[in-house]
Amino acid sequence: MLFHNVALQSWGYRLPDEIVTSAEIETRLARLYERLRLPEGRLELLTGIRERRFWPPGTLPSEISIRSGEATIRAAGIDRREIGALFHGSVCRDHLEPATACRVHHGLGLSPSCLLLDVSNACLGLLNGILLAANMIELGQIRAALVVGTESARPLVETTIAALNRDTSLTRETIKPAVASLTIGSGSCALLLTDCRWYRGGSPLLGGVAHARTEHHQLCHSGSDEAGPGMMPLMETDSELLMREGIATGLETFVALRQELGWNAEGIDKTVCHQVGATHRKLLLEQLGLPLANDFATFETLGNTGSVALPISMALAAESGHLSYGDKVALMGIGSGINCIMLGLDWQHVANERGADMFAFPEVAHAISIPKK
Repeated sequence: MLFHNVALQSWGYRLPDEIVTSAEIETRLARLYERLRLPEGRLELLTGIRERRFWPPGTLPSEISIRSGEATIRAAGIDRREIGALFHGSVCRDHLEPATACRVHHGLGLSPSCLLLDVSNACLGLLNGILLAANMIELGQIRAALVVGTESARPLVETTIAALNRDTSLTRETIKPAVASLTIGSGSCALLLTDCRWYRGGSPLLGGVAHARTEHHQLCHSGSDEAGPGMMPLMETDSELLMREGIATGLETFVALRQELGWNAEGIDKTVCHQVGATHRKLLLEQLGLPLANDFATFETLGNTGSVALPISMALAAESGHLSYGDKVALMGIGSGINCIMLGLDWQHVANERGADMFAFPEVAHAISIPKK
């Protein structure tokens, strides 16, 4: 997929106040650790994740998505009546029905003619939303689209802790499928895409590719289909095999991205990947032949925030000055299924003076706009 008229215009993100460290999680699993003689610090050592964040109990994803979306719209200075599509792409949602996008649409005061729907594809939901929006803009069907999502980690992490403490038959081997669930964090991000023919400025979205290896769909899966603040989800993940096959899928997708955009590895200035953990990041970049120094990671302090992990990391990379004007940026998402989406951006944003202050002021609805030419 190649795009000639699509730009990333602005984005906004939010993070919760409450920080939950890996050490705190291990404290709550103290009896299990003692019985299995697991060393303290094992969770952080295995994943590289020191902490993650939780929304207050009972928080609905739509509540936070509205705030992220509002910050994004205001940052662009766009008339919200011009937004022709809204895609809510997070794993977490308010209810099984109606679509969470309905409440977000209402809360943002978007036009009745705005197409709206939820997009569900594990950690790739927002990237899928970007592709859907970009295609509609490229075809001239709409002038602007908002892609947003909010992930809530508390239900999964707390349900996993309770299940591990309850099952006294667990061994060092049988707890492995639950480890990935303890790395999940909360966050929210929204992105506004616009038609360059109508709204000048922004960072051009050059194109993207998608690749699926669904023979591995069983490597990471949840239980029953649940939604809302009262859900009690459980996940089973074959982390080792998922990492191996996910990286192999990523390599195939990266080759396709380079062919589609006419890029070579040396011409890619910066990368932002899905945030799984330290080992995954190192092995992926090694396989792709990309330097670690050109990548930007957030998993150490945010954990794996699912579908919003890559967009939030991109936002922080911009705020910190990691992304520079004129950079060719590869956005590389990998999700269970296994699905992979990679996008190419021509970065046209100049970093603001604030820097990456999200850790000091986590409840500020951060937003970045891209100056009009």
